[in-house]
Amino acid sequence: MLKKVLLALTLLAPALVAQAQDIQVLQPWSQELPPNAPTVAAYLSIRNDGNAADRLLGADSPIAGSVEIHQHMNSDGMMTMAHVEAVNIGPGEQATFQPMGYHLMLLDLKDRSQLQDGGHFPLTLHFKQAGDINVQVVVLKQAPTATP
Repeated sequence: MLKKVLLALTLLAPALVAQAQDIQVLQPWSQELPPNAPTVAAYLSIRNDGNAADRLLGADSPIAGSVEIHQHMNSDGMMTMAHVEAVNIGPGEQATFQPMGYHLMLLDLKDRSQLQDGGHFPLTLHFKQAGDINVQVVVLKQAPTATP
């Protein structure tokens, strides 16, 4: 029985790794904030190079009590921010998290020591298919410029 379980896991392992490799997290960054800021936002792009859709379910970081997916929206001429449960990323698609759009809001900050220009902090993204993907978020004084 144990041999069958080990054989099944061995056969499934490449498929699990391939799914994680289908999701690419690009240019994770956060903007430097004043030392007393209660929250900080993280931005990035997620590209799905696979043949199946995936879904960003959430994130966490040791520097924050919680991390939520948020989206800025224009509601009757007023910009509002709303919590979003998940973000779908179809095959061949890219989801961009940027100021005034989707972003990851880190709440109840525990460690502000890396939130200065040039610092970085860990962030774990939780996907339905790809599982957890760990990234390092770079803290910048200003938003990065787009590269051609």
